[in-house]
Amino acid sequence: MKFGKDFKKQMVPEWAEAYMDYNGLKRILRELREYKRNKHSVTPSKDFERRRSPPDRTISGIELQSGSLRSNGDIEDQVIDVNTLHGDGCREVYKTKFLRQSEEGGDIEATFFRKLDQELNKVNTFYNDKVEEVKKEANNLDKQMEALVALRLKVKKLDQYGSRSKRHNNSAVHLTSNKSSADDNLGNEPTGLTSGLQVNEEHRREPSTGGSEVNPNHVKNSSSDGRELLKTYTQKEDPMEVLEHVRITNTLESPISTIKGVFKDSREEELSFDKEELKRVEERLRAAFIQFYHQLQLLKHYSFMNLSAFSKIMKKYEKIASRRAARSYMLIVDNSNVGSSDEVTNLLERVETTFIQKFSNSNRREGMKSLRPKAKREGHSVTFFSGFFSGCSIALLVAIVLSIEARKLLDKEEGAEYVENIFPLYSLFGYIILHMLMYAADIYFWRCYRVNYAFIFGFKKGTELGYREVFLLATGLAVLSLGGFLANLHLDLSAEKYKTVTELVPLGLLALVLAITFCPFKIIYHSSRFFFIRSLFHCTCAPLYPETFPDFFLADQLTSQVQALRSFVLYVCYYGLGESSRRQSKCRSHGLYNTLYFIIAVVPFWMRFLQCIRRFCDEKDVKYIFNGLKYLSTIVAVIIRTVYEMEKGKTSWMVLALISSAVATTMNTYWDIVMDWGLLRKTSKNKYLRDRLVVPHKIVYFAAMVLNVVLRLAWMQLVLEFKLRTVNKVTITTVIAFLEVIRRGIWSFFRLENEHLNNVGQYRAFKSVPLPFSYYDEDADKDD
Repeated sequence: MKFGKDFKKQMVPEWAEAYMDYNGLKRILRELREYKRNKHSVTPSKDFERRRSPPDRTISGIELQSGSLRSNGDIEDQVIDVNTLHGDGCREVYKTKFLRQSEEGGDIEATFFRKLDQELNKVNTFYNDKVEEVKKEANNLDKQMEALVALRLKVKKLDQYGSRSKRHNNSAVHLTSNKSSADDNLGNEPTGLTSGLQVNEEHRREPSTGGSEVNPNHVKNSSSDGRELLKTYTQKEDPMEVLEHVRITNTLESPISTIKGVFKDSREEELSFDKEELKRVEERLRAAFIQFYHQLQLLKHYSFMNLSAFSKIMKKYEKIASRRAARSYMLIVDNSNVGSSDEVTNLLERVETTFIQKFSNSNRREGMKSLRPKAKREGHSVTFFSGFFSGCSIALLVAIVLSIEARKLLDKEEGAEYVENIFPLYSLFGYIILHMLMYAADIYFWRCYRVNYAFIFGFKKGTELGYREVFLLATGLAVLSLGGFLANLHLDLSAEKYKTVTELVPLGLLALVLAITFCPFKIIYHSSRFFFIRSLFHCTCAPLYPETFPDFFLADQLTSQVQALRSFVLYVCYYGLGESSRRQSKCRSHGLYNTLYFIIAVVPFWMRFLQCIRRFCDEKDVKYIFNGLKYLSTIVAVIIRTVYEMEKGKTSWMVLALISSAVATTMNTYWDIVMDWGLLRKTSKNKYLRDRLVVPHKIVYFAAMVLNVVLRLAWMQLVLEFKLRTVNKVTITTVIAFLEVIRRGIWSFFRLENEHLNNVGQYRAFKSVPLPFSYYDEDADKDD
């Protein structure tokens, strides 16, 4: 694979704009090559080849001569003069002067070096900013670890003495007399991060004229192996005194904590010193360390890839321009912060040591397994079984169509009865299968356009499903449902003695699907199933859980599956109320069925309404109130439309249904396109779209907007009831429900694209993990 493609593939998607513009520099070099082709021979000059001596030193992967920068060669050999200036905040700014601008093609080469300087300054500035951020975060983690160590000692001490005290106060027993025991527990192990890793300018690696080869796995050390930077953690005061200045941060992550937060003004609680509290603190701090380690890995990889890019582009310049400038420029690159700083590498080592000792019982294998989860591998078996199930699904579908046509089932009275009673039971699986196929297509295009869906959803690294896995699940479910439908069709019409068995086929199929979905054993993508169940549980418990992207995204998907949810109600009526034995559609006569028919259609929109209220309470942004009103208008429209359906087409209800549906459709369409997709921006450089676009073809966005409006209006057929004599009403309802699922699949792609671009605009490549402890200063509180 060419470096340019690999460079783009290895980028952190949210930091793409902060990487060196490798393709932009290549375009300038191509322009230079075309100019030289028109003026001179393509091959390098003999003088250049003659003066190139065998390499004996490498800098960032470039073979160079030994010696100082200007000691070898005549003054005529100098091509560039790189100056280091001091910009804002005393940061280094690099400016290169091209010394051969008067020669043919010199203007193009001067343009190349100006662009190169811009990219180096951009990369260096971004890297410096990120290093400052991780150093501040490391300092916070250092304080958190001090509190955790003290809390562990306190809990252990109370457990040893059998104390039942649940509240800490100033008169609590300190462990001053047991200071040696505390030191033994700490073991003089390096626990602090920044306490041993405050990298000063005098501790940096001295610039080397020879440099070193760039290696992503190579750990750079300072002149003294960096050991003077890794100070041993020591508790300067009694560990228990730390606990007098900390409280537990209440993140409102559970229904109980949410209810407590409603009746309390403060988000902080005093320590209770029990084992359950210690366990919760350790889990939260463990997650914070893993997230911080991942952040450091991304930053280190960012440095490595950019250094490689500068090396490669200078090689190309030397080849095309037939000049020796790589050595001079790469010395500057290697001595810049992005090329010479050891802070990130040292922090990585420190985090590994701390995590292994404090969270993995000094078991390095288990600790590194948590810090560096294995990358997911896609096996050939997934592709094979996807194709196999696809073929079986097509064969079963053809068999069903031929069976119906051979028996002229739709022309008979029993055929109409069959469609009216049995087909809705199996249509539930059709809605689910189509939704999964749309999700698989979304994942495929997200990957094509480098939308970081795994990060946005918050999937654990290595557990996210790819489009192949989702397609496999969809085709596997299709085989089960179509096979059950064909068996139901064959047994129901062939012999009277199979009637009882036939009635149980749809119920058995539904029970099998639910059993697999909620199976607690680690089979069939256990992690993804658990993630789905947890998000579903959060949706049903809204607003007691904080609203996260996976939760409200799933709730939005459920709003497009109203007919599927009503199919569950049909199962209750068909099997719970005895309608399967009479083989007639008597569900409308049952009050329980009518009640559930109302409620189940409103539940998804009500969940989204409560989620909007919760998010408004958390973020105080008024736009979530308007979003909640949008779902409230949809609830009203659904209720009126359902009443109209049950009232057998009264004109007054039809007018109300049209008005409420028109208002809800207008609000939902506007929110989809403007808020969820971020399109129709007046000041955008892409007219009627937005500034950043993932899909290069603008027509795709306009087509999606038009299609969204058309599909939003498709369900108006249920209100207006256009007379289509050749089509059964159940079929019309099913087709419209399928169209709504397709619309939601299209919406999902552009919704996630907009979320991804918002992350890109803020260079947000990782989620912030709330820390368990909050520090406060009593003296500062008194002054306030």
